[in-house]
Amino acid sequence: MEIVVLYFAALRELLGISEEHVSLPVGPLDVRGLSEHLARRHPGLEAHLPSVRFAVNEAFVSLGAPLGPGDVVALIPPVSGG
Repeated sequence: MEIVVLYFAALRELLGISEEHVSLPVGPLDVRGLSEHLARRHPGLEAHLPSVRFAVNEAFVSLGAPLGPGDVVALIPPVSGG
């Protein structure tokens, strides 16, 4: 199963990419499983994941939200500004 992962703000800077296509094993998968996969793929990302909000196909979701082929998952870190 292939999905698109989008990285925003500090995560984009940390990884040096704004988007990647990720191939995942076929079968039931949720956002939590994707998060664990991304932590293994990008070890520097792991420390940031507890504070990241996830959106699937432009809607914020919980870690238990299911994923399907072709989904677009955005990782949005907390932001601050004035």
